[in-house]
Amino acid sequence: MEQENMVPVTILTGFLGSGKTTLLNRILKEDHGFRIAVIENEFGEAGVDNDILLESGDEQIVEMNNGCICCTVRGDLIRILGDLREKRETGKLKFDRVVIETTGMANPGPVAQTFFLDEAIGNYYLLDSVLTLVDAKHAQKQLDDFHEAQEQVGFADRILMSKTDLVTEEEQESLRKRLVKLNPRAPIRKVHFGNAPVGEVLDIRGFNLNATLEIAPDFLEDAPHDHAEHVRSFVFRSDRPFDGVKLEEFLSGLTQVYGPDMLRYKGVLYLKDNAHRVVFQGVHQLMGGDMGKPWGKKEKRESVMVFIGRNLPEDLFVKGLEQCLEIPQ
Repeated sequence: MEQENMVPVTILTGFLGSGKTTLLNRILKEDHGFRIAVIENEFGEAGVDNDILLESGDEQIVEMNNGCICCTVRGDLIRILGDLREKRETGKLKFDRVVIETTGMANPGPVAQTFFLDEAIGNYYLLDSVLTLVDAKHAQKQLDDFHEAQEQVGFADRILMSKTDLVTEEEQESLRKRLVKLNPRAPIRKVHFGNAPVGEVLDIRGFNLNATLEIAPDFLEDAPHDHAEHVRSFVFRSDRPFDGVKLEEFLSGLTQVYGPDMLRYKGVLYLKDNAHRVVFQGVHQLMGGDMGKPWGKKEKRESVMVFIGRNLPEDLFVKGLEQCLEIPQ
């Protein structure tokens, strides 16, 4: 199926109390013009004027007043996505995008992998992004105490910082710098769900193999490390071209050994004898690449790669990547 005809999916994650329920309630109740199927992990209360379309021991599908659908499941995600597809194609349900909520303690990686591992799901649904909500009031302690909170930040394509009205500007900036260190590729937005348009959290295309890799500009600034982070990130850059065969072998080896701890990685690559940039990205052991746009005549050719993961050996990664570069003549 062509991408423009696929159903985009947003994975919504965030630690307990970060505001996921507030955002989901807005999606399910406001007149925002989207037809969204929301998949929740547990049963919630439905308004008395909502129509229950399907209810069984494992799932409940409710049509909301604004045309959105709330689907609560305790079963297999692949099965419920397949059920939603069947009901959409037969006209029983109408929706044009999906939002999947993860539990507050969940690592979103396995959910994201679903769209790469199951061919039928991957051909019908387009994984748009992982969206992580961060509670500005409690995030510092949560990041200290729970590795799940760090991993949710590491997976994010966009970070939404909630409850900023409860902290000072200095506290916000301290948290922002910490989030950048954990994930330098995810834009950070302050949000107050009373007035943030729902459209701002959709159609981010974080999983698109596009030719842009924006790293937070202050990522490489020296900053005191007050935290022994479970999740770390680093960026590799080089203006020497890669040997494509060597690089593919090295990255394949990395994912075999460190894949379970490689949360997200993405790069724009400058390859020898290739007039186009190559874009790649991955989640854990799953990695994909595509040909990007041609290099401009006066454009600086450079490889930029970002790796986000649990206790990854940066020195080993960097040395291995350097060995894949062409040796200057």
